[in-house]
Amino acid sequence: MPSETLWEIAKAEVEKRGINGSEGDGAEIAEKFVFFIGSKNGGKTTIILRCLDRDEPPKPTLALEYTYGRRAKGHNTPKDIAHFWELGGGTSLLDLISIPITGDTLRTFSLVLVLDLSKPNDLWPTMENLLQATKSHVDKVIMKLGKTNAKAVSEMRQKIWNNMPKDHPQDHELIDPFPVPLVIIGSKYDVFQFTSKSEALLLKIRGVINQLAFGIDKSKSICVDQNKPLFITAGLDSFGQIGSPPVPENDIGKLHAHSPMELWKKVYEKLFPPKSINTLKDIKDPARDPQYAENEVDEMRIQKDLELEQYKRSSSKSWKQIELDS
Repeated sequence: MPSETLWEIAKAEVEKRGINGSEGDGAEIAEKFVFFIGSKNGGKTTIILRCLDRDEPPKPTLALEYTYGRRAKGHNTPKDIAHFWELGGGTSLLDLISIPITGDTLRTFSLVLVLDLSKPNDLWPTMENLLQATKSHVDKVIMKLGKTNAKAVSEMRQKIWNNMPKDHPQDHELIDPFPVPLVIIGSKYDVFQFTSKSEALLLKIRGVINQLAFGIDKSKSICVDQNKPLFITAGLDSFGQIGSPPVPENDIGKLHAHSPMELWKKVYEKLFPPKSINTLKDIKDPARDPQYAENEVDEMRIQKDLELEQYKRSSSKSWKQIELDS
């Protein structure tokens, strides 16, 4: 019997791999999407670069930026892909939130909110505005997806509830889980505590992001000591453990809160009053942001703006003249 040719051997090997690749042995490439939002200059880019092992200085994020990372689950297996999106400008570019969140990305989508602990007066409004805008868009995408794939939406919701504490059923009535996996990171803890940067903290953050991006096992460690950096995984806490805000019981009744979240907000804002809307509002036009100033470009921009205004005025006069003549 004649021996097999090289092409026949190669063909048989490819067919064999094709059959085995569908048996869940890790050959299938997984894709996940991680969206970073948060305080302006809060350290989002630094966290992403650290998680991707990129030794390069972070640059200011102008609007919405994208990068990706790849990682293999095991030896001789295809590398999974993690898509990283980052929203710059703090709360000034909320309209761009809709770009990375779509029906195609939602099922493997996670959100990372980075809040600057060194600016406590901005912290709550930043968190509230960003989460409300993101949730509003996610809800719209879920509603649209539910019309064509109700099963996928049901599985997403069940997955979120599966992370909730099962040994505290009384909390379920007070919980409104965020519709996609959410991680909140308090950045600049070293500035907040006036200490040096901790490598251990950076490694913890990296572990959390890798879990979202590549499905690495979730950490079950927890730290609720207020004198140390808090580290609490979803489902490992409860309202009973959190307790009431640090105010006299007589004052709590005067706050007229309808939920634990609202109660904490009122107490927090009493200690750290939010800045006025005009002060907190970021510059919407990045071209006018001082951190991106370039003299030659800015001078040319001013000249073009003046020319545009002159053109508008001359056009307006021309139209008025036409109306008079007619």
